Amino acid sequence: MNPNNTSIEASAEKKETIMNKILGAISGSFAPILGVLAGSGLISALLSILTTLGWLSPESGTYAILSAAGHAIFYFFPVFLGITLAIKLGVNGYVGGAIGAALLEPHYTDLVASKAQDVTFLGIPVILASYSSTVFPILIAVSIYSLLDKLLKKVIYKELQMFINPLISLVVIVPLTILIFGPFGTYVGDAIGMVIEFLSSKSGLLTGAVLGAGWTFLTILGLHWAVIPLAIANLANGGDPIIAMAAAAPFAQIGMGIGVFLKTKNTDLKTVTGSGIIPGALAGTTELITYGVLVRYKQTMVIVALAGAIGGAINGAFGIKATAFALPSFLSIPVFFPMGLYIIGVLTALVVAMVLTLIFGYEGKNKAMPSKMVKEFGLGEVKRETILSPLNGEIIPLSKISDPLFSTETVGKGIAIEPTKGEVVSPVDGMVTMLFPTEHAIGITSENGAEILIYVGVDTINLKGQFFTSKVKQWDTVKKGDLLIRFDLEKIKAAGYDTKTPIVITNTNQYLDIDIVPAKDGTIQAKDELMELIPV
Repeated sequence: MNPNNTSIEASAEKKETIMNKILGAISGSFAPILGVLAGSGLISALLSILTTLGWLSPESGTYAILSAAGHAIFYFFPVFLGITLAIKLGVNGYVGGAIGAALLEPHYTDLVASKAQDVTFLGIPVILASYSSTVFPILIAVSIYSLLDKLLKKVIYKELQMFINPLISLVVIVPLTILIFGPFGTYVGDAIGMVIEFLSSKSGLLTGAVLGAGWTFLTILGLHWAVIPLAIANLANGGDPIIAMAAAAPFAQIGMGIGVFLKTKNTDLKTVTGSGIIPGALAGTTELITYGVLVRYKQTMVIVALAGAIGGAINGAFGIKATAFALPSFLSIPVFFPMGLYIIGVLTALVVAMVLTLIFGYEGKNKAMPSKMVKEFGLGEVKRETILSPLNGEIIPLSKISDPLFSTETVGKGIAIEPTKGEVVSPVDGMVTMLFPTEHAIGITSENGAEILIYVGVDTINLKGQFFTSKVKQWDTVKKGDLLIRFDLEKIKAAGYDTKTPIVITNTNQYLDIDIVPAKDGTIQAKDELMELIPV
């Protein structure tokens, strides 16, 4: 083996691991507050509608109070992000919040408001700046705080750490943030915003087309978390074009979902798409469509990419911007400006995706799937059944998974296992209905209608199949205990990946209850009883 090639591969693996950790930290810090961000954005949309219709005056007390409710999360964003990022990095969340709060505390904001030119800290000149609604300064500050806290825990007596560590951390990190991290983070955010603005001004059409086509796939890979902070930083400077251009992607998914719903004769598929269209249209959450249809039928990926590119190009060409953070949906339309042109862009994406799906279909190579499954299993109403454990390991609640799609039960209810052996076995008698090309995840439909997704590790899709070997193919019939996937547990951990494995029921809406069978000492063996599914 060429030693140079070995060095290059090791370097690439290290970079990938670092990037994976960065994205994991960002996703883990934004996930807990994503709901309140979206809800606050919808309040801004509601106020926009009420004032446009003349039903509410911007000078009224009602408007002021509702505006406070909608803007609080954004104004105090450094506080909330300081808390969630610190917790994600394994340090004191309240210290992280205090670091963010120091940037908004009146003693400092009064200095900013006074526009004083000779402010110093211990003789060092201070560059005054407003940090409300900012993202990058607190990301940098809390990341450095986490390193300092870990150092302090090594040198400070354990009995003194409760108050000494926060004392030293605040005294060190707050001044450093105001002197260095804050201005640097602000410049980074401004520079990125300027680059996006430059690209949009040179060819908003091309920029929008690329973002509209690629956003769905960035989301599937988890890479969209790297872009969301940029969008929020842009909002602090008057408006963000990223969300507006990317908005075409979820509308394209909704359009594709409507097309599949109208075209399919498969009752189960109608249920999945129908259940996914409503939250997508009203709340901008399209995960049911993404994982229930898009990943399952590859032909829909082409349709969504093409429709998203067209809608994104329209929004990019017209220079449309979001005025508040909101997940793209019909309810959030008023936060985009110019609103009329935005509607043209996203509805174009929706209609194009729907029409293409109706004309060309969605099935592609999976066309034989429904008939085969109906023939072998007689798909219909789900039945009560017990799901066995597909792994040996420790039982972990889904809430402990860093991927928000699983921790918030967006994909479905279930449980996670920290594996102690690199083998996944079938938890039911059924059929392999989905096998990721990277072989790190598999979907099985049981004879009784349960749709089970087993997703080995967090962000392990980035390994591109390395360390995973599938022992079955899509549409294979399997029995309880059959070996499905073998993976190298130690090498995956050595590459820096979390191996916690969610086991979720993706057709959760068809069950009245999903009971987790208590495990002795919190551990479980493959083929032990794991879940009891009780149908509606």
